Order: sequence, then C-alpha cells, then structure tokens
Amino acid sequence: MLAKRIPVHVAASLAVLLACLMLAFPAEAFRASLKGLSIWWDVLFPALFPFFVIAEIMLGLGIVHFFGMLLDPMMRPVFRIPGIGGFVMAMGFASGYPIGARLTSQLWTQRLVNREEGERLVAFTTSSDPIFLIGAVAVGFFHDAALAGVLAAAHYGSALLIGLLMRFHGRPGKYADEYRQPAFTSLLEASPDQPLWRRAFEAMHHARMNDGRTLGTMLQQALASGLQMIFVIGGLVVFFSVVMEVMASAKVMGLFYAAIESVLGVLGLPLPLAEAVANGFFEVTLGAKAAGAAAGIPLVYQVAIAAWVLSWAGLSVHAQIISLLHHTNLRYAPFVAARFVHGLLAAGLVMVLWRPLAPYHATLAAFFPEPDMTRPLETLAQHTLPAAGLTFAAVLGASLLLSFCFLIGKRCMKRIRS
Repeated sequence: MLAKRIPVHVAASLAVLLACLMLAFPAEAFRASLKGLSIWWDVLFPALFPFFVIAEIMLGLGIVHFFGMLLDPMMRPVFRIPGIGGFVMAMGFASGYPIGARLTSQLWTQRLVNREEGERLVAFTTSSDPIFLIGAVAVGFFHDAALAGVLAAAHYGSALLIGLLMRFHGRPGKYADEYRQPAFTSLLEASPDQPLWRRAFEAMHHARMNDGRTLGTMLQQALASGLQMIFVIGGLVVFFSVVMEVMASAKVMGLFYAAIESVLGVLGLPLPLAEAVANGFFEVTLGAKAAGAAAGIPLVYQVAIAAWVLSWAGLSVHAQIISLLHHTNLRYAPFVAARFVHGLLAAGLVMVLWRPLAPYHATLAAFFPEPDMTRPLETLAQHTLPAAGLTFAAVLGASLLLSFCFLIGKRCMKRIRS
C-alpha cells in the first residue's frame, strides 16, 4: 500500500543506491546480515512464532469471538472498536509488535472490523512486549531493573491515550455497517435482556461453525501461516540491519545526526542523544541501546528517548506492519501518525512520572526479573512466556472487569430513565 504511493523512479533510485553501497561495503553488509539473522533466530522466532500459531487457533475455535462479546460493553464507548478488539489489545500488549497488526488483519479478513475500526485498533495495540522492555532495555541497556516501572507506565499508558485519541478517527455514526458479517452483527445487536454470557457462547459457537475446519487442519494451517509470517519478519529485520550498517559505513548517518541535533537543540534536549534518535528511527534495538549508552547525560533524558524509540517502533517494525496489512484496505497514514504521537506522549510521560516514581525506585526493582540476555532461549522459557502470560491475563482481566462495570452502569441508567 505504501509502495504504491512512492513514485517508481524514486524507488528505483533508492534501490540502485542501496545496491551500490552494498557493493562498496560488502564485508559490513555481510556482518550486518548475520547480526540481523542472529536477532531473528535467537529472539524473534521463539518469541513470536508461538503467538502466531496460538492466535490462529483461538480465532478458529471462536475463543476470540467469545471474549469479544464480553468486552463489547467497554470497548465500543471507550475506543469505538468492537469488543473483539479487547482481545487484540491484550495479545498486543503481552507479545509485542507485530501481533496486534497480525490479529487485526485476520479480523478484517473475517469481516469483523471495518477499515476505520482496524486502523484505530492497529494504532494503539502496536507496542513493545514486556520482556523486551524489562530485560533488554531496562536491564540490558540501562543496567537498572527499576527503570522498567517508569518505562512501562509511559509506554503502555501512552498507548491507551492513543486509543482514546484514535476514537475520533473516522466518520461518526453507528458501528455496524455493510462490511461486517451479518450474523455476527445480529449477535451484537441482540436484545439487551438476553444475558451477555449467553451471547458470548453463541458468538463462539457461530464462529466455530463458520470456520468448519477440523482441529488437525486448523493446526496445520496455523503452523504454515505462522512460519510464512515469521520468515517475512526475519527478512525485514536482516534487510534493515544491512541498510543501517552500509549507511553508517558510508557516513550517511552523519547527515541524520546533524539534522536531529538541530531539532534537539530547539527542544532543549542534550545533543548527544541524536545518535539514539537516528538509530531508533530505523530500528528499535539499536535506538534503545544507543540511548542507554549515552554518557554524561541526565538519566531522565536517556529514558525519555528510550520510551520514544519503543513507541515509534522504528521503520523495521513499520515495514512488518505494512507487510501484514498489505491485503487489507487499512491505510498506513493513520498508523504512522499514531506512532509519532505515541512516541511524543511516551517521552513526555517519562518526564512527568520521573519525580513521582523516584521514591519507589528500590521497591520497583524487586518486582522485575533480571534475565540473562546472553542466553535468549533460556530467557524465553524462564521469563518471556511468564511475563507475557501475566501481562495478557492482567490486561484481559482488567478489560473484562471494566466491561462488566460498563454493562451494570448502562442497565442502571436505563432503569433510572424508565
């Protein structure tokens, strides 16, 4: 979708320039490709592939539709998104980018969200996973587990703020339209006298009957689909790793540093953080690492830039999102605008929360694990999956509680008016 808007001669010129840089710096390009491949194999493959498979199976079994019906009373008035988006929010916050976009594209394919609802959903469910925020950034790059508290509050808090802001995106009006499945729409608009839990089970049963695949077929297709997607992501990681390395070798990154330094000077921020901003513009890991390595700078500014990097997500993640949404009619412009605002809000929240959370610095450190990032597979088994599971349970549980409160409040108001 984005590629269609780039003129052919511009894309061709960039491709030729990149090819020339790779020919001029073959050793650097080869080392960068190996580095990107290592990141994909050691971290991304074991962390993302299980979630791709599980999400596909849960959609086929109708479990996502079950929770979607239960979350509908809260998600619609707050975010102007069907309740099924609440499950995507929990999965996105727990497993990180690009799971939210993957699930949203599947919901769009099944005609459970329209274009504007999908754009709202992708905008605020694209976030870092908790173990990367805690283990890689707070512990690995900043060597301080307590920083995970302010980072998580700023990152996920600003994501929810983006969700509230994105509710104003798109035309106002009734949520149900001609695009959504008629049968699922009828369940959403069922009589309010019918218990919500019964409608939830009906939605799950209807989704399972509509799918029609056996469990064996569903598992086989989920594995094939997950493998295809994880290889696409791996290719993008390797590609952007090479692009960053050859640009740095050709001294092209110096131009970006100079431009960013001028912007930081206007904002009154330390100029040495320009490298972290420039690296984070392209790739999350490099930007967060550079923010943690910046010396002689107040820590609050380093953490604020790290929060910006995590929320902007880097062009590498943007490319992954585009690859996931290319078969839909969801537009890139709302997503990139949300990423930009998300980054600014996250950095601003770090500055706001820094002093209030300072007295609890030592207390927060005790609640966050310190994984050994030199052994990623062991880290995945011991820390990543439990942290993702706890995050998923916490977000989903809180959403269900809020949905129940919204439902009770709506019924109370109806009785008062009658």
